Amino acid sequence: MAAVANLPRTLSLYEEIHPPLSESQAFVESDRCLECGGPSAPAPCFAACPAQVPVPHFIRAIREGRPDEAARLIFEANILGGSCARVCPVEELCEGACVLVKEGRRAVQIGRLQRFATDVALQKQLHFFTRTQAKLQSVGVIGAGPAGLACAAELAKRGYDVVVYESRPDPGGLITSAIAPYKQWREPLPQEVQMIERLGVKFRYGITVGRDLSIDELKRRHAALFLGVGLGKDLPARLEGENLAGIWNSLEFIEAIKNGDLPKIGSTVAVIGGGNTAIDVAREAVRLGATNVMVLYRRTEDQMPAFKHEVKAARKEGVHFYWLTAPLRFIGEGRVRAIECIHMKLGAPDKSGRPAPEPIPGTEFLLEVDTVIKAIGQERRSALLEQFGIELSGGLVKVNEDFQTSCASIFAGGDCINGGGTVVEAVAHGKRAAEGIDRYLSRVAA
Repeated sequence: MAAVANLPRTLSLYEEIHPPLSESQAFVESDRCLECGGPSAPAPCFAACPAQVPVPHFIRAIREGRPDEAARLIFEANILGGSCARVCPVEELCEGACVLVKEGRRAVQIGRLQRFATDVALQKQLHFFTRTQAKLQSVGVIGAGPAGLACAAELAKRGYDVVVYESRPDPGGLITSAIAPYKQWREPLPQEVQMIERLGVKFRYGITVGRDLSIDELKRRHAALFLGVGLGKDLPARLEGENLAGIWNSLEFIEAIKNGDLPKIGSTVAVIGGGNTAIDVAREAVRLGATNVMVLYRRTEDQMPAFKHEVKAARKEGVHFYWLTAPLRFIGEGRVRAIECIHMKLGAPDKSGRPAPEPIPGTEFLLEVDTVIKAIGQERRSALLEQFGIELSGGLVKVNEDFQTSCASIFAGGDCINGGGTVVEAVAHGKRAAEGIDRYLSRVAA
C-alpha cells in the first residue's frame, strides 16, 4: 500500500523497519559471522534463541551461496522462521548475545539474514519436510496462533493426524491481527501455513470450542489436545468516560490498520500502558500523522516492561513519555477531549515484585487529546480454560516440563501459560509440547 501523504517520507505507514537484504548484502553480512561455538559450548546466538535455530550453521550456508540449505536449517528448527525473522526482538535475543557486541562492534544482522534465506525458499515454494510413517492417534490443536501452528507441524512430522481448530477465519493469532504493520504485514505467514498444510495438518476455521464444538466431543475425537488459545481482548481501564468515541483498545487499533481501515486520530494521541504493544501503537500513531504522541505509564522507565530498544526507537521517532502518570478519567461530550491524570510515586513491592505505584493527592492535571489508545494488557481466558477441567493459576494454565496440564491428555503453551510473550517463545512452547505429546501417546500405545 502507498504511504499516507502527510507522513514523513521515512515513516511511511506500511514501510518495514527492517527491509530485506539483497543477495550481495546478505553475502557481505554473513561474512561478518565468527561462527562461534563448538562441541563443548554452543554459540551464544544459538543459546539465546528459544526455538534453537542453528544460527552459525545457517549463516555459513548463506555465505557459501546455499540459501536453500540455510532455509532448511531455519524451518527445521522454527516452522515460522520467516515470520520470526521479522517480529523477533533479536536485539534482546540472538543479536544481543552476538560476541561482536562484547567487542564493541555491531552485531551480525541475524534477523535480516534469516529473512533473506526464508524468503528465497518461500518464493521457490520449497518443501523441506515429509511425514514419518502415519500413526493411528489423532491430536486436536485449539488455536492457530504461533504455539498451535508449531505444535501441529511438529506432530505432523511425527506422523500424527492433526486437526487445528481456530475461532477466527484466518490462522496466525496475534501475528495476523496485532503485530504492528511496520514489523510484519501478513507475508510470509500464509506460505508458512501452506508448508504446515502440506504435512497433512487440517484446519477448521470459524470453530469456537465450547460453543460450536464441545469439550467432550473434542476428547472423543482426539487422543490428546494442545491448548494454544492465547489471551482474550484488551483489559478495560474501568474509568469514567471510557466509552467515549476516540478511545481505542490497542488490539482493535492495530487490526483496523492492518485491515486498511485507517483510524482518524487527529494530531494529539495518548497511549496508556508500558508494554511492547503500547510502544507499537504509539509508533503507529506517528505513522498515521499524529504530531504529539504521548505514552502515559504509571511507573518509571526502569520499571517499564517494554523492550529498551523499542522505547529508544519510539523516542527517536518523536514519541514523548510521561513517567509516574496514571489516568483518572476521560473527559468529553460524545468524543474524548482530555484525560484527567495524576502523578504517582513508587511504594512497597506488589505481587509482581515491582514497586507499586501510588497516587500523590493534589497532583491532578489535564492533558488535551484527540485520541486515546489503551494498551494495558489482555484478559485471560479463564472461562474457556475451566471447561477443560485443568488446573489454573491466576487464570493461566499450569503445566509441567513437558507442557502437560493436570489432565494427562491435555497440553498447553504460548500466552495462555505465560500471560503474554514473544512469537518465538510461543513457537518454542509448541515444539516442546509436541515432544511431550509424542512421549505421552507412545506410553499410552505401548
